[in-house]
Amino acid sequence: MEHSGSKPDSNVMLRLLRCLPKCSNKFSTENCIFNSQLRRFPGEIRRINLHPYKSSVTLAKFGGLLARIIAVANQKGGVGKTTTAVNLAACLAAAEQSTLLVDCDSQGNATSAIGFPKDPSRRTVYHTLILNEPFEKIVQKSQVEGLDVLPADKNLAGAAVELVVAENREYKLQSFLQPLREKYRFIVLDCPPALDLLTLNALVAADSVLVPIQCEYLALEGVSELLDTLMRIRRTLNPKLEIEGILLTMYDERTSLSKQVATDLRSFFGNQVFQSMIPRNVRLAEAPSFGKPIIFYDIHSKGAEGYTQLAQEVINNAEKRAGAGARSAHSGA
Repeated sequence: MEHSGSKPDSNVMLRLLRCLPKCSNKFSTENCIFNSQLRRFPGEIRRINLHPYKSSVTLAKFGGLLARIIAVANQKGGVGKTTTAVNLAACLAAAEQSTLLVDCDSQGNATSAIGFPKDPSRRTVYHTLILNEPFEKIVQKSQVEGLDVLPADKNLAGAAVELVVAENREYKLQSFLQPLREKYRFIVLDCPPALDLLTLNALVAADSVLVPIQCEYLALEGVSELLDTLMRIRRTLNPKLEIEGILLTMYDERTSLSKQVATDLRSFFGNQVFQSMIPRNVRLAEAPSFGKPIIFYDIHSKGAEGYTQLAQEVINNAEKRAGAGARSAHSGA
């Protein structure tokens, strides 16, 4: 039987975002069962962004903030990248933060999860990267007020091949998104589950990377490769790339394994791990099949609570960066 999910009142969303409880910041550093995995990360990688609010803030020509571009990336599949990209973007827009969601995955899951059925005639990110189509011909208005979408489809798989011989191939997406930074407050990029040219384009275009990690033992297997890639990109293509945060997904509070993974990751990565955790939640898994973000499908679910908390953290972090950047600019004047 089809779920009738209804659109929540925007004032309800704002009150929910403002009233969410703060999580404790006290975690045990003992009995780390993942030391053998965690110690593989070079110290340089672990220090990518230990002081997130002391980072540079991009200011517009006339003093306004430019959009913060966040790539949701992890080459390991099934960790919640698309779910996170779609629901974070929807919650940011619901909190009156103009947001653009860019689907960089040829599977087009973010496109369908936000409510767009497959349509071979629709222009997509492929037309941007390869055919240089303008933004106005590609952007789609979503069901969430304040959230625009750049869709993807299977043709995007061809872009990864065609980009190989393209000039400045790593900067294609960056060049396209740069003029849009004054139009939005946040731009969220849903990356494919691979470290290919599409993911590389997203990481070069991004200000920061949000890394979803499943609360299981094998979750760290691909993280070392991803963080190593981030360090290489920082050294060569995008020196300002930061870690937006590490997000714990599919958290099951009933199991000691999930609790231990969360504790160990926090003890190792410290304040780079978001306080918000995304629980295992049936409603969250159901929502994409109805083409709705979780706040439209079931705003009272634990999944909706988790992503509204995450959106609030991202907004708060951005405001702290903006305050630090403004003080820095003032002192340098």
